[in-house]
Order: sequence, then structure tokens, then C-alpha cells
Amino acid sequence: MKHRINIRGVMVPNDYKWYYDFFGEDCTCPKDVQQVMDAFQDGDEIEVYINSPGGVIDVGSEIYTLLKGRKDNVRIYITGEACSAASVAAMAAYCEMSPTALMMVHCVSTYTEGNHSDLEHTAEVLRTADRALCSAYMDKSGMTEEEALEMMERTTWLTAEQALERGLVDAVMFRDGKEATPLMAGPLFSLPTKEQMEKAGRAMKEGAGEQDTSRMAHARLDFLKLKAKGEGA
Repeated sequence: MKHRINIRGVMVPNDYKWYYDFFGEDCTCPKDVQQVMDAFQDGDEIEVYINSPGGVIDVGSEIYTLLKGRKDNVRIYITGEACSAASVAAMAAYCEMSPTALMMVHCVSTYTEGNHSDLEHTAEVLRTADRALCSAYMDKSGMTEEEALEMMERTTWLTAEQALERGLVDAVMFRDGKEATPLMAGPLFSLPTKEQMEKAGRAMKEGAGEQDTSRMAHARLDFLKLKAKGEGA
């Protein structure tokens, strides 16, 4: 069975959804995703369609975690925009991006008041949140923490091609990525695939098979309620 999840509009906590629904505004909360996960059975597939400006960071973290837990059965499609917290959710599994879509990543923001100690503490909380969220980009693309944080600091907007080049998506939608198949002299012979050749090449260099280079540094962000800055976020 195939399930569909729409991540549309702002990403909000569960107890805010009724407000947006009342005014007929698109929004997504963790419960929307959890309901699909609860109906999931072995062998099912989940398709996720994202068109969101982002929202609250712990919502993005929770949705990312829910999708990541079923990553082998999830395919994500960015159809409009995946900005801020929505870009974090897009890192959870195999992801394709429409050639007309946009992705935006940036640092976490919030509002605060108080004396210099209060402001310095808030700044440190924000830096910690940035390091936690950047682990999603690191795990997806293989980039270093320094590279991911620099991308966030610059408030980086990416086309589908740029996101693909950075390893933040796996493919551009509607593009045939198949290589031309060379003609063979006999039906029982075939050349190794590009993937097989790359795997063999890595084994030769490393001498002991493939190394696991994935990093998981995902920190818990309970009750931060830090809203990501940026247009509509």
C-alpha cells in the first residue's frame, strides 16, 4: 500500500494546527505525519511531498525523525520550496527536487529580552540548535560540520541543480538519469555498472571494503520553540 504525506504551509506544533485550519491556511504538524506512520505496515511505501517555508525547529526535528525511522520505505519530493525547517525534513530519506523548486537553509532565530547575560545565553542556545540541525545536512550529503554551518550562516538558497551538486537531494525530478547502454556481442555478457565499478574502486583504495562515513549527531530540542527566520518561516 502506498501512503502520501503532504508537508505544506508552515510547520507548527500539534496544538497550533486548529488555528490555521480555522482560517483555511495550509500547515503541517507532527501528528499529521504520525497518523500515516501509525497506519504503516511492512511492505508499504510512503511518498512525501514538500512545499513549505519552514516553521518551528522542533517540529522540523520531530518530522525528520519520524521519516528517518522509515527511510527505506520513504521517498521525498520537493515540489515548491523546502525552506528552513522543511529543508531539514527533506534530508530524512531519498529525495527528488522539481527543477523549478527552491531549497533554503539558514541559522535558527528567535526573540528574547533581558540583560547581557540573558542575551548571551540565548545566543549560545541558538548556536547549539544550529549544530544540532546541521547534522541532518551532514548525514545526507557527507559535508563537514564546518561546511554545513557556513551554508546556514550565509542563508543559502539553492536550485535543484545546486542542491544535487551539494548532495542535499538525490535526483532532479523528470530527468532521465539512465546511461546509454552499449551494444554487446553476446546475450550472456554485460559490462559492470557504474555503481559496481565505483564500489570496486573504493575497495581497492581502502583495502578492506567500504567504510561507513555517516555521522549521527542529532540532539534533542525539547521545548525550544525557536522559530526559524526567513520569509514565511
